[in-house]
Amino acid sequence: MAVLLVTSGCSALADGGTGGPAGTGGAAAGTPRVVVTTNILGDVVGELIGDQADVVTLMPPGADPHSVEISAREAADLRDADLVVSNGLGLEEGLQQHVDSAAAAGVPVVEAGDLIEPLAYAEGDAEGELDPHFWTDPQRMLDVVDGLERELATQVDGLDAGALESAAASYRGQLEQLDADLEASFGAIPAERRALVTNHHVFGYLAERYGFRVVGAVLPSGTTLAAPSASDLAGLTDAIEEAGVATIFADASQPDRLVQVLADEADVEVDVVALHTESLSAPGGGAETYLEMMRSNEQLIATGLSP
Repeated sequence: MAVLLVTSGCSALADGGTGGPAGTGGAAAGTPRVVVTTNILGDVVGELIGDQADVVTLMPPGADPHSVEISAREAADLRDADLVVSNGLGLEEGLQQHVDSAAAAGVPVVEAGDLIEPLAYAEGDAEGELDPHFWTDPQRMLDVVDGLERELATQVDGLDAGALESAAASYRGQLEQLDADLEASFGAIPAERRALVTNHHVFGYLAERYGFRVVGAVLPSGTTLAAPSASDLAGLTDAIEEAGVATIFADASQPDRLVQVLADEADVEVDVVALHTESLSAPGGGAETYLEMMRSNEQLIATGLSP
């Protein structure tokens, strides 16, 4: 049995801010400023440095990291930052030119993708290219935290080293517990039901870590900016019918008509459940932090795949 996970997102603009995704406010005089491209990494950076620095997150809740764009003021924030943190590995397609401009201006830039051992896409249009969706594996996020702790300590003046070390140790403990909980939860799903169909290739790291099979993708690509062809949809429909999909997970950022189209084409009875994948939710959405997002997805996937 397989589950179709469709993870499209809508694009919006953030105002920048402090201590988390798409906050508001500005840095006080002399306060270090760290600019982060994605709200997932913005949350992690905020957990590590707390109120020791102004954390400006460019990607707002519910946005698609592949297509998000920024204002001229936010581009200026990048060039004025003490440190820029990006996902890298080709994720932020709409932001990359601004990150490159900041680096050319002498701003230190750390790409989280450089801090982990990346996977390559195994199939589809992006086959052989590096997969940027590493956050679906908490073990790799431990490597990200280790690297960010080092970069923050060496690149951002004025941070309390002891407080940074303590915060990083605490967050590592939470990531280790998350990994253990996901391993137990997903391990309880019968192996034959641990199969995923996604809208684009977003769960490769989760699949490798927890023993899932990725059956197919609506978009045979690593980006939501691609478009499925008639043959792509026909092939996916065949995969859905063969795997016996019982649950479809649509991204919570917006209703996705393609999910229902696929369900109708496959001619199977399915449940449609909202899921967060590439972006945190707005306040009250149930996935306001990286840890909340992963635990929410754990419960939804486990429920959808369980007998």
